[in-house]
Amino acid sequence: MIRLLIAEDQHLVRGALAALLDLEPDFEVVAQAADGTEAVELALRERPDVALLDIEMPGLDGISVAERLHTDTPETLSMIVTTFGRPGYLRRAMDAGARGFVLKDTHPDLLAGLIRQMVGGALVVDGELAVASLESGPNPLTSRERAVLRQAEGGGSATSIAAALRLSEGTIRNYLSRAIGKIGASNRNEAARAARDKGWL
Repeated sequence: MIRLLIAEDQHLVRGALAALLDLEPDFEVVAQAADGTEAVELALRERPDVALLDIEMPGLDGISVAERLHTDTPETLSMIVTTFGRPGYLRRAMDAGARGFVLKDTHPDLLAGLIRQMVGGALVVDGELAVASLESGPNPLTSRERAVLRQAEGGGSATSIAAALRLSEGTIRNYLSRAIGKIGASNRNEAARAARDKGWL
């Protein structure tokens, strides 16, 4: 029996996915989480074989959950199941230790088969997204540049970003300038938007 945890913040989607997968004779949904923090807590308690994780959830996002599970309960395999087919998300998920990455429009029968393949040792990735990830190349932003762009994305000024990250305004401007240059954008808002679209934030 393959024991599953489903982490998805939309109740209807989570319930439907759990109901469909519970119909499989070799699957048992042992836990459902509405956010990333709850997903980690339930995984540590239930020790499922597979955690199906949405990316954009309250608390910890799905990629952060995959990273935590890879470290704290490595017997639990993480599969990202998301609407957001961004190449940068795929690369970040694989770097975090996820063993699968599929889109939510995957047919339930195919998803069940992919889960079984992953449990059998395969790395399971949406083919088109894998090609797009290879073509887009690695994320050029450092962790600090990503943090600064996330703050800028919310409309933060250099002063407010400096206060939030406990850095000087000059340092913030340097990080913003470097990030804008790496992305090839004309300003911080454009850079943040482009980085978000590529899944780099």
